[in-house]
Amino acid sequence: MVDGGGQREPLVRTLEELLVATAGGDRDAFSRLYDETAPRVFGLVRRLLVDAAQAEEVTQDVFLEAWQSAARFDPARGAAVTWLLTLAHRRAVDRVRSAQAARDRDLRVGARDLDVPVDGVAEEAEIAVEHERVAGALAGLSAAQRECLSLAYYDGCSQSEIAARLGVPLGTVKTRLRDGMIRLRDLLGVTT
Repeated sequence: MVDGGGQREPLVRTLEELLVATAGGDRDAFSRLYDETAPRVFGLVRRLLVDAAQAEEVTQDVFLEAWQSAARFDPARGAAVTWLLTLAHRRAVDRVRSAQAARDRDLRVGARDLDVPVDGVAEEAEIAVEHERVAGALAGLSAAQRECLSLAYYDGCSQSEIAARLGVPLGTVKTRLRDGMIRLRDLLGVTT
């Protein structure tokens, strides 16, 4: 190779020189850097990921990042191969973490979506018992409280609609509902 002054440039360049040249956009330097370091980078990534296809993918990502961020390499702070292997290690660890997070997410979603067998007869019996308990507790309320609660929960009326139907002030409806709920909670033995 001949440089701009007619002098012959040495054919052998260090990895550090190749990486610095890569930062300047020298594709040939990057190609040589890749040829000389790819086996070590791939070996490190392969040991961390086990799966060869993923290791190849991560190795490609490492060299893409090296091409894009070669300007961040400072030869005074360390060797080029160390810089590349650090990038490789980070990328591989990120991939492992990402895969673990995906597995954990799949397990959570799978557990949530898992159909749990239900004993329909037992569930119906339990609902019937609860209905009886609620009906008995409703009988323990005053007629005004029971009427307000029935309109709210069984008929789906708003507090304003209940007030209009019963011809009472809104505040009275709110008080009856609140007091009725407190009384129901006590009668059903519900703790908060």
